[in-house]
Amino acid sequence: MLGDPNRLRILSVLALGEVCVQDLAALVQMSESAVSHQLRVLRAMRLVRYRREKRKAFYQLLDHHVLELYRAVSEHLDETD
Repeated sequence: MLGDPNRLRILSVLALGEVCVQDLAALVQMSESAVSHQLRVLRAMRLVRYRREKRKAFYQLLDHHVLELYRAVSEHLDETD
């Protein structure tokens, strides 16, 4: 599940802090619907959480354990390249 490059790009942005779906889509150069789908998968995996503010959804990593997991996966992928 974490081997998906789109999910890793999303996690890399969320590792920097909370982002709304629209901004996240622009940053990872994906459609909002594709980003929303990937975020649903990440929520099901309990890696991210969200809050609503009016019509916008803001996502962030669930906690510091997820950030550590992301960093470990990222380092591993860098070593294998």
